[in-house]
Amino acid sequence: MKTYNTEQIRNVGIVGHGDTGKTQLVSSMLFTAGMTQRLGKVTEGSTVTDWDEEEIARKISIQTGIAFAEWQGTKINFLDTPGYSTFVNDTKAALIAADAALILVDAAAGCQVVTEKVWDYATEYELPRGFVINWMDRELASFERALESIQQVFGRGAVPVQLPIGAEKNFKGAIDLIAMKALMYAPDGDGKAKVEEIPADMAEAAKAAHEALVEMVAEGDDELMQEFFDKGTLPVEDLKKGLHKAVIERRIFPVLVSSALRNIGCDAILDFIVEGFPSAAARGKAIGFKDAERKGESIERTVGDKEPLSVFVFKTIADAFAGRISYFKVMSGVLHNDANVANFNRNTTERFQHLEVRQGKTATAIAELHAGDIGTIAKLKDTTTGDTLGDKAATIFYPAARIPEPSITFAIEPKTRADEDRIGVAIHRILEEDPALRFSRDPQTKEFLLAGAGQQHIEVVVAKLRKRYHVELTLHPPKVPYRETIRGKADAEGKHKKQTGGHGQFGLCRIKMEPLPRGAGFEFVDDIFGGAIPKNWIPSVEKGIHDAAERGYLAGFPVVDFRASLYDGKYHDVDSSDIAFKIAGALAFKEAMKQARPALLEPIMKVEVYAPDQYSGDIMGNISSRRGRISGSEARGHNVVVRAQVPLAEMLSYANDLTSMTQGRAGYSMEFSHYDFVPGEIAEKIIAAHKPHAAEDEEAASAANGH
Repeated sequence: MKTYNTEQIRNVGIVGHGDTGKTQLVSSMLFTAGMTQRLGKVTEGSTVTDWDEEEIARKISIQTGIAFAEWQGTKINFLDTPGYSTFVNDTKAALIAADAALILVDAAAGCQVVTEKVWDYATEYELPRGFVINWMDRELASFERALESIQQVFGRGAVPVQLPIGAEKNFKGAIDLIAMKALMYAPDGDGKAKVEEIPADMAEAAKAAHEALVEMVAEGDDELMQEFFDKGTLPVEDLKKGLHKAVIERRIFPVLVSSALRNIGCDAILDFIVEGFPSAAARGKAIGFKDAERKGESIERTVGDKEPLSVFVFKTIADAFAGRISYFKVMSGVLHNDANVANFNRNTTERFQHLEVRQGKTATAIAELHAGDIGTIAKLKDTTTGDTLGDKAATIFYPAARIPEPSITFAIEPKTRADEDRIGVAIHRILEEDPALRFSRDPQTKEFLLAGAGQQHIEVVVAKLRKRYHVELTLHPPKVPYRETIRGKADAEGKHKKQTGGHGQFGLCRIKMEPLPRGAGFEFVDDIFGGAIPKNWIPSVEKGIHDAAERGYLAGFPVVDFRASLYDGKYHDVDSSDIAFKIAGALAFKEAMKQARPALLEPIMKVEVYAPDQYSGDIMGNISSRRGRISGSEARGHNVVVRAQVPLAEMLSYANDLTSMTQGRAGYSMEFSHYDFVPGEIAEKIIAAHKPHAAEDEEAASAANGH
């Protein structure tokens, strides 16, 4: 396998809304470049970058696929990213390794929700970008409408460098507005254009579009502007150089056209990537930090071979046979096969045996990788996603992608004891490759909880666990982690007295209880004076109150946000003991709860919904029907972001409802905000439903305490 230097490498994120043809376009470009012998198709499950069995079955990208093409003496690394909201976190994580982004837009649908999301990611990473209006051969395809939607959302910097020749089933090529030539294609051919003169009926439109492009390129460059004023135009070579500079400076975002499935326009897109997008060296310097927290003083590292070696791991795949596969970008220096490399995050050393580059799931061995290139390595001992490795004499830490917290949680139940035994290892491997997942066990409900970006995300994980690791799970909506608290003050006594043969048991305590602000938890105050209770038994009273509070009073949920002050009590020289005062504390707590106006609390979530603006009224109405409070909304192009606070209990079915309400065109994120009181009628129903379980728990606790 040939190695490429930094100037010869282009790292391109292929991004866009779901079903805009990203995977198909990559497949067609690989075929056009001669990297594959046949044109793979998504519908047949034969593309290079959608190789996971779940992706093939669902016909969508679930994770970023990596592939490369060799074109005009240049290596193009494609990062084929997911386009559905549920999986778009993987897109954000992968774009860290990109040096430019190609945004696909459906010729019929125009800009959609995820189009704006991926634009925002590219903006965050300061990536140059261009657009491809794809599916020009589809019914209702309209270049003019799609271009208008792009310019409305992203501004006049989105400038065509091509015009389509024909549309829908008559789409057969494009006019190159730089060279002013027609590129004609045979449908389902090899993707190589036949260069012809511009059709007479399009000459005038092409001339106007060429002049608009020349003006935009000259506008941001004084030297080119002067040349434009002097000559009235720009020569092709100067136009190419000026466009390249404007793309790198993110002033211009070129718009191209294609039909990915019929392999029309692919060679022109490959040409544009090589000539228009920056090399890995031209992006400027890589920015890292001196410490693992990635705060404080930053370090600039030139993306070049002469710098100390640094490598950033941006993705991990858990392969059932090869084990952990780490996808990395060489940020600086040259990485040689068999190199010993320091992991700065783990303070360990890793051996980079068997360096590889990937064509989807197929690995090819390579002797070395230069700065800016992307590769993979299997079976590193300690390395995980987000780690920086390199020359131990030149420590640097590169920032990992900021992934939003999961928006939906499910309880998972192993079907058999064997499944329960296997779940730990299997889940750990899945978590390694998916930073958008969270796995935990609720200390209150004792359920295993799996949280992700959406119901489909969780279903895919469960399918992977079954197919890869033979772990069978059942999904349930999670139990809502309610809490209990008090609204008023109380003064109560707890007395435990038991006389049997021999020593008896005796403990008496008096406590005052009062509410604390939300989030304060439980506070115990020792106000005993004069030795009414010896100091060695005071912790037992605290333990009794704490344990009783954990078991709850109204419905078996933990009692929180209260202060218990122990101010008096009595003891017996012979009969008092730790257990006696622990039971007395629990009894005092229960007595105090009767007086303190107990109430039920529920978790309130901070919710953001991102959707086309035509659905904003329905979304706000639906949120209000879920007892939600709208806290604001913000227009973003054709889309709207609605912010609200909604009880978690009302959000358990939201993912499916939002999908059906918006035809799958909306997404949302959700994170915990605070606890608040449950309204009276609803609280009564919850208490009635949980009271029998609370009584059972109380009996078990009493037996454990010996009374």
